[in-house]
Amino acid sequence: MGDSEPPSIRPPETITITVLRARNLKGSSAKADAVNAMVKVEFGERSLGESPKVDCTAETPAEFNYNATMSCTYDDPTALDEIAHKPVVLTVIEVLPKEKKQKEEKTVLLGQCTVDMLPLVKGETKHRHTLIVNPLPGSPMETLPPDAPRPEVDVLLSVNEPLVDNSQMNAGNLMTITVESLFSPPESWSVTGTQYAYAAALPVPVNAEKETPIVFANGMLKPGIDKEVPNKQKKWAVPATAQGNAIYIPDQFIAQDAIEDEDGDFRGKDDREHRTIAEQEKNRCTWNTERRSYLEGSAVKSFQDKIAKCRYWPLEVMRLPQPASGKGKKKQDDHADTKKGSGAVNKDDEGAVSFHGVAFVNLAPLLYPGVKRIRGAYKIHSYTDQALAEKTKRKMGLGEEAARIANNILNRSSASPGPKKGAGGKDDKKEKDVKKGHSRQDDSRRSNSIAQTHDTEDHDTHAKDHHDHKKGDKSSMITSQTIKSDAGSEHEAQAPVNLEGQQYVDSKSYIMFEIRLEKPLIPKRPPEELARRVAEYIPPRPLFPKRTDGAQRAVEDFHTQVSSVAGLVLDEFRDMFGDELRTDENITQEAMESRRQKLIYELNASGKYFAFKEQLKHSVVKIVREKYLKTTNFEDRQELQTFLSELYVYLIDQMHESLTKTLALEDQAPVPAPLTDSAQLKHFAREAEVNGNFELATKYYQERIARDRNDPSHWFDYGTFCLYINDITKAEECFKETVAIDQKHLHGLLLYGVVCTLQEKHEAAETFFEAATCVQPKSILAWTMLGLFYDAVQNEIGAEMAYIEANKLNQQAAVNMARALREEELAKQRVEHSESEASHKGRNKSDSNLSRPSSEYRRGSARGTPQLEEASEETPPREPTPVPTSSIYMQAIDWLLEVKAVPFTERALGHELLSPMGGLTAHYHIALARVKLQKSELKEAEESLNEALQFDYQNPDVWALMGHVMYLINDTTEAKGCYERTIDFVADASEMHSVYLRLGSIYLRDEKFQEAKNTFLMACKRSPSCVSWLGVGMACYRLGELSEAEDALSEANILNNSDPEVWGYLSLVCLKTGRQLEAEQAYKYAIKVNLEDTDLLDEIIKTQKEVGFGNPQF
Repeated sequence: MGDSEPPSIRPPETITITVLRARNLKGSSAKADAVNAMVKVEFGERSLGESPKVDCTAETPAEFNYNATMSCTYDDPTALDEIAHKPVVLTVIEVLPKEKKQKEEKTVLLGQCTVDMLPLVKGETKHRHTLIVNPLPGSPMETLPPDAPRPEVDVLLSVNEPLVDNSQMNAGNLMTITVESLFSPPESWSVTGTQYAYAAALPVPVNAEKETPIVFANGMLKPGIDKEVPNKQKKWAVPATAQGNAIYIPDQFIAQDAIEDEDGDFRGKDDREHRTIAEQEKNRCTWNTERRSYLEGSAVKSFQDKIAKCRYWPLEVMRLPQPASGKGKKKQDDHADTKKGSGAVNKDDEGAVSFHGVAFVNLAPLLYPGVKRIRGAYKIHSYTDQALAEKTKRKMGLGEEAARIANNILNRSSASPGPKKGAGGKDDKKEKDVKKGHSRQDDSRRSNSIAQTHDTEDHDTHAKDHHDHKKGDKSSMITSQTIKSDAGSEHEAQAPVNLEGQQYVDSKSYIMFEIRLEKPLIPKRPPEELARRVAEYIPPRPLFPKRTDGAQRAVEDFHTQVSSVAGLVLDEFRDMFGDELRTDENITQEAMESRRQKLIYELNASGKYFAFKEQLKHSVVKIVREKYLKTTNFEDRQELQTFLSELYVYLIDQMHESLTKTLALEDQAPVPAPLTDSAQLKHFAREAEVNGNFELATKYYQERIARDRNDPSHWFDYGTFCLYINDITKAEECFKETVAIDQKHLHGLLLYGVVCTLQEKHEAAETFFEAATCVQPKSILAWTMLGLFYDAVQNEIGAEMAYIEANKLNQQAAVNMARALREEELAKQRVEHSESEASHKGRNKSDSNLSRPSSEYRRGSARGTPQLEEASEETPPREPTPVPTSSIYMQAIDWLLEVKAVPFTERALGHELLSPMGGLTAHYHIALARVKLQKSELKEAEESLNEALQFDYQNPDVWALMGHVMYLINDTTEAKGCYERTIDFVADASEMHSVYLRLGSIYLRDEKFQEAKNTFLMACKRSPSCVSWLGVGMACYRLGELSEAEDALSEANILNNSDPEVWGYLSLVCLKTGRQLEAEQAYKYAIKVNLEDTDLLDEIIKTQKEVGFGNPQF
């Protein structure tokens, strides 16, 4: 009673294959108008039936309407997989008329086609195919002219209920594996002489515990001169009885991708030449085969877990002896039972595997959200159990089992679609395999024995000499492929050797391989969902406040319209009576009334009165609705009149109120425009940051926000400053406002993600980083930042894929830049060429050599196209692949340094150090020094800058930063030398303003006032600020140039009227020039804004005592 009931198994589902009709068939007899045909239906090794015989003519198709059925059983886990990867084979057979004394009808095989049942596995209940009938060898349809109508068959697949229910469809997946070609095979492979079969195999999960090998057994070695067609059609992995062109899957072709878009190994620019030669000149082994595999839910989970545990998946390749073609029907059952395996086949075929290699396919990209397909050129390594275990954590490969499956497939594929001929007996096959494989095994074992060391044990020597025995030891058979040291021997640490497999490595062999899934293992959140989640975290804020249509708003709108109409009436009045108003001083009442009547007449006659009324009508309607809440018709006329009277009085009062405001005689002083714009305020804030005056910097940032709260850049810049001073809470608020104003602000999304990462809100951070990649999918910075985030949360696969995408975009940007430069250069050359031709017209040909060679000039076409004699002989050199100027990490570092995101900057620097494009460079050390400066680690910053000088001694940025370090540690002598060197360079440093300011302050301290004045003036010329003009004013004051000092200090005071030092020096200038009132005012403001420079304050007091005024307290 306590036992649970076993889960119910779905009853079998019947699949109906309906052969509807065939047309355009051609029979054996050229004279006969009709072809008497039937169709044989097969699935795998099973015959599903034969249709009745039907006549087909050129005008009338053969209407078979024949139903063949098969069952899909759900107690067999491989049933759906078989339907996915095996075709239904239709063989069209012509039935010849009986002759006299003929007992049985003769038949002729016309052609075949294969029906793909994949749509049923995808959940369809009905699917119709129109298939071309491919002629079989010797068929009359082989002689059809190319322009003749092609023979076709209409087929309908149907099921009562979907083969896969919703739960299976959601949990399961459909994997499509395509093995294309093996390029650059070992040199010992030859298309002449003894022929071999070539196989590839890989494991695929069946459920949570079990895997099954998938074998591609139909590889063919082809010479390099046998070129591949551009659109290569895929073959069935298990074609069953299909022959000829029927082995191809209808409408399935090999995909062609650019090398930079592939996922394999040979993608670098150094590998391009090797791939070109291998694919165009060398031999190749071609499969071009597709194998589908249905994965149930547990298999999908197992597949995903294994990739996460070990990202590499083995794809084994091997060479096998061609299977012997058997004779006699009585031995057919022996080959049909190869799954059980006979002792002879097992023992003799185990050692038949040669040239055993393995490609390690990185399936990690399939764990990246949204990825359903990988394809690339994968390098083939020499197979050893040790290499397999290291890369894939698997104990053993598929060599022997794959060889048995391959032989089984090859034996069955040699059968004809008619009555099957039996294969050779077990003993015959064994004998032939030994004869064919004997010499190869000798060569293999002799070559492998060379790899053994001189102190090899007797067991290995016995394995070398044991190839003549038919029933060899299993260990010796394995030794013929891979020589291993005994686990318990003294050679335990010796690496296994596979000399045949090593030839793959020596030849740089690679195999084109593709895996495609019906749906991604990790679903990717669509941009709409990411935008919705961003909006959930940070609701978007409208740029303008919502308009409220209340009573007050309606009245304000009426005032606005009245003011507008009043202005228009005044303009009309001035146009009519402007001249009279200028001449007549005293105007009578009658004249005024006359003007009024003329104005009203003009307004009515011109239609302007009606226009003014229409302009006011809408605002009056709003008052009626919003203030008086009247929205329905009046039933009582008296009530209507009462309301109109009340409304008229109210509108007249509001009109007078509006006209009073509009026609006020007092002139209101206009609000002065600000003297500084947003860019200047940002410059002043950055200047205050450098000087360490964070309070002043905060003031400038907040002033920018106060001027325009709806500008996202104002909030963003303030947020970066808060990030710099480590006020994470305030930074989060600023970036939140940035995204609220603009939901697609790329930098705001990224830095909000950075802040969330610092606060360990990883789920929210991932949302914002992913949203940034959706906002700008072509942004290198967005993908690099996503990779750095995945590094922070230890998501290696996600980081790898993000960096791959960023590198692709970086390479594409380099290509685009190179193309633009090349086009610009060509355009310049064309202009120069046309100018050169015009200037040299009429001269002799020898002079024209300055523009182009004389032979070219002689042979140029009428259009000016050069036709060089050597052009047909020499191939133009291949243009080098453009290389990006900097790595993705350094581009991210430059931006991160600007926004003060130190933790992410340090992580990016670590990647830059290990990057092939990066490493220890001057740029790297400069970036590291800037990070150390932001962290106030001055000693480490100095060490990094000294390292940078070893790489580039003339880099102005290095000397500028070195000057800052020395200035901050109060070594003004060294700082002055560094700053002076920076200014003397031809090229400027990336940030010169702080260099000028600090060098000028050092000059002032050293009392080199003329040098200080010149330095501060250079700062004012590039980017004037209060500090730079203050420096000029101080230097001029010390030089006694009081007029220039006052001008400079006035400029400084305009840019910042709350700087106490500016007021202090203005007071000194006024004291020196004898202006008592101005001196006292300047001193009063200096005290008011808290002048803290005691030396300057003492100097002011001393000067006041000397001149006898300046202090109101005296």
